[in-house]
Amino acid sequence: MSQDRLAGSAGPHMFVDSLDNPILSDEDVSHLERSLRMRDGDPLTVSDGAGSWAQGVLRAGGQVALVGDVHFVPKSAVELTVAFSLVKGSKPELVVQKLTELGIDRIVALVADRSVVRWDDDKVAKATQRWKRIALEAAMQSHRVRVPDIASVVQSQGFLATGSEIAIAHFDGEQVDTSHHTIAIGPEGGWSDTELERASRRVKLGDTVLRAETAAIAAGALLAAVHQIE
Repeated sequence: MSQDRLAGSAGPHMFVDSLDNPILSDEDVSHLERSLRMRDGDPLTVSDGAGSWAQGVLRAGGQVALVGDVHFVPKSAVELTVAFSLVKGSKPELVVQKLTELGIDRIVALVADRSVVRWDDDKVAKATQRWKRIALEAAMQSHRVRVPDIASVVQSQGFLATGSEIAIAHFDGEQVDTSHHTIAIGPEGGWSDTELERASRRVKLGDTVLRAETAAIAAGALLAAVHQIE
């Protein structure tokens, strides 16, 4: 098993349950054949979602014939997390998609004290499943070998109390550096006094006022950038 990465690999990237017997789902086969016009023998890469991947060629019935060795990419030394306060419409889906593309490891949706969006349990469950599918598709598109963890919706105060390493985005914060692993984004109305008291660290995302979804994506980009430099 080598530690080679996916950069420069040929063809689309897909996820399978096991590399011992790689079989694509019917939905993925339909996408490859109808949207990408792929046929038997065309190249692609497949991953088990847990760090292992291999080059292969598409075969009939969704089978994948592996070509060469199975490679393994170890987990990063630190887990990068972005938590964002719920926003209206399809904006959470955009946030999940872009954070996945940027390489964030864990994505958490928050209900902040001043959040306008309030969902019941049924809507939370449906949204979480939709986000997981979006993360899977974005991980394929960006050639990731691991799909980020999509946490269910949680209350902001409870989340902020789970660790002293959590930093909230705030205009008077410090610059994001390699000591930051988790950034939480407040709602459009800003953090409440209680939330500010619970947060032990603050980070600055820039000199302009950002919408909540933009701030979440900016936080992911900054985390990815500083930790890649490290």
